[in-house]
Amino acid sequence: MNGKNDGQKKNTNQELHSSHGSTNPHSSPEPDRPIIPPRGDYQTLLSFQKAEVVYDITFRFAHKYLSKGDRTVDQMIQSARSGKQNILEGSKAGTTSKEMEIKLTNVGRASLEELLRDYRDYLRVRDLSLWDKDSKEARYVRNLGRKTPQTFELYREFVETRPPEVIANIAICLIHQANYLIDQQLKTLEQEFIEQGGLRERMTRARLNYRNQRPQR
Repeated sequence: MNGKNDGQKKNTNQELHSSHGSTNPHSSPEPDRPIIPPRGDYQTLLSFQKAEVVYDITFRFAHKYLSKGDRTVDQMIQSARSGKQNILEGSKAGTTSKEMEIKLTNVGRASLEELLRDYRDYLRVRDLSLWDKDSKEARYVRNLGRKTPQTFELYREFVETRPPEVIANIAICLIHQANYLIDQQLKTLEQEFIEQGGLRERMTRARLNYRNQRPQR
């Protein structure tokens, strides 16, 4: 699969940002909206689940198929870790800072893009095939990617029994799926920020509402 559009079908990715308790991104903020909005468990985010699977695959792949001492081993593992950790940290930061959530989620997205290039390089310099997005192999991985929750166990057999060419292509498919989800997540976060503002703005609104509601003496 050449992967650019892989995982970009809506029925594959239903998460967006709803698992964090977000309301309709096009609704107007209510006066009594809490200053610190409730947040869900980052582990319920499909983007995090896929990023974690990518990390688990990459950790095994890099140690098994790259030469010991090759700097690419650490680089790929760190990129994979950064992808999942920044989604996690962004989710947690979102309780007090929408700006920080957006920033960290963007960092996670960039890390996965870097990892995607490493997997493509691995295939290219070894004259191995990159799956076409419409190949039966890529379609199979997309179908597997629709299962929830996404865990490494869904892919363990392939990672442990298939050649590195297949494993690298599976990772590429999953990275595309994760990136699509993160892109949708970022759109929702940006819309929420536009409509609701940051923590300081919410605090100011809450204070003004409190003053306006107090009985006049």
